[in-house]
Amino acid sequence: MTASKKLGIWMDHANAHLIQFKKDPIVTTIVASKFTHQEKERTLNESEKLMHNAEQHEQAEYYKELSEIIKNQDEVILFGPTDAKVELFHFLKGNPHFSKIKIEIKQADKMTENQKHAFVRDYFSKQ
Repeated sequence: MTASKKLGIWMDHANAHLIQFKKDPIVTTIVASKFTHQEKERTLNESEKLMHNAEQHEQAEYYKELSEIIKNQDEVILFGPTDAKVELFHFLKGNPHFSKIKIEIKQADKMTENQKHAFVRDYFSKQ
């Protein structure tokens, strides 16, 4: 029997902190959205419609990058302070490749790295 792959993702619209659940040491990898505050300011100066289109495109790329990582997991917990986790969940649920992956969403505030690790450890240890 193979050990299941379990991943915690604390995320907002700018960054996703990927925390693989395994024996110590727990390591966090960060995936950043390409739509930065500077990019928002630049496109907003050109036009609001352009900014909205750029933001949607970059957000879709961000979710696609995360989905490539998630597709190799058995279980995933999405948590964080914004609706980004819900948006990613809906992005994934529209694709049949993710139907066999258990994905859950939990609301969480801003956290330190140690708090994120403890959250993932506690979540998967209770199963």
